Amino acid sequence: MQIRTYRESDEEAVVALWHTCGLTRPWNDPRKDIARKLTVQRELFLIGEIEGQLVGSVMAGFEGHRGWVNYLAVLPEVRGRGYGSTLMTAVEKKFVEHGCPKVNLLVRTTNTAVLEFYRRLGYAADDAVPLGKRLIHDGPTA
Repeated sequence: MQIRTYRESDEEAVVALWHTCGLTRPWNDPRKDIARKLTVQRELFLIGEIEGQLVGSVMAGFEGHRGWVNYLAVLPEVRGRGYGSTLMTAVEKKFVEHGCPKVNLLVRTTNTAVLEFYRRLGYAADDAVPLGKRLIHDGPTA
């Protein structure tokens, strides 16, 4: 798998990937998330491809204190080949280049397979409760 930064021409394939992987929600418009990401640290939006076909993505950001990972996705038909781990390793390397000391991410508690995936990569639950507040509403509320 080759890893490169996101290009605008990837949008349809990325949105389809996120839908296929169950990452989208009615209250998060993936196209708006992509457009917002392209305004900051676009070098932290990575694409994995095999022979020109988009098979994975990871969108990340660093705000000076912590790195955050969103939208890590790999097509179901190519999972189990290490592509998700490879994307995470690539984004972690970019975080280190930015001087990022810690990475955070959110996983739904019901997604046990993904929780196990991250445990295998060395991630563990923090002793903290994630809180959120929607400032811009893109769709129906949750």
